[in-house]
Amino acid sequence: MLTGIEVVVPAHDEREHLPDCLAALADAAARAPLPVHVTVVADSCRDDTAAVAEAAGATVVTVSARNVGAARAAGFATVARPGRWLATTDADTRVPRTWFTDQLAQRADVVAGEVDVLDWTAWPAWLPHLYRARYSRERGHVHGANLAFTAEAYLAVGGFPALPVHEDVRLVEHLRAAGFRVVHPDTAPVVTSARRTSRCTGGFATHLTDLAEARDRLTGTG
Repeated sequence: MLTGIEVVVPAHDEREHLPDCLAALADAAARAPLPVHVTVVADSCRDDTAAVAEAAGATVVTVSARNVGAARAAGFATVARPGRWLATTDADTRVPRTWFTDQLAQRADVVAGEVDVLDWTAWPAWLPHLYRARYSRERGHVHGANLAFTAEAYLAVGGFPALPVHEDVRLVEHLRAAGFRVVHPDTAPVVTSARRTSRCTGGFATHLTDLAEARDRLTGTG
């Protein structure tokens, strides 16, 4: 029986985006059927990310890993216990109001949701169409910005690996291999930023850059 929801948000110098992230989580928490607690992991921050998180009522864990996998793991190390639903998103991401209710309605061990982008102003006008066309053709998306699981499943596989990128994919691989039920609903996508500067090599901004450069090479416009 679930008794509460724990959310972990890794953050590296996210003073700009974090307020909107936490406001969206609070909005979703107000509609959740269980109490929601948010932990922000301030990883190697040079700005006032931690102060912003505390002002919004979140618990702050401070680390100096400069590693998103290690940051997520550090956050869940403080809250992962049986009976909890665990969720994670990113500091530059806004979850929908139905985020928690939709996850729990799946009745699965692991819920790996989708990601959308609304503000493409930093990119060429053709990139949104290309991104969404490719995204819609693919199945089984895994994003740390939209991922949740039972504490029992998470603890059974040892949690997030301390990887600087793709820690989310690796965790889901471990969960699936261990026999836990993984679902990939398209009903509650989160909205993330389309910034050009990635917080880690191989992250979402890197993916968008690679997609744009591949198109430029193909058309000879790069």
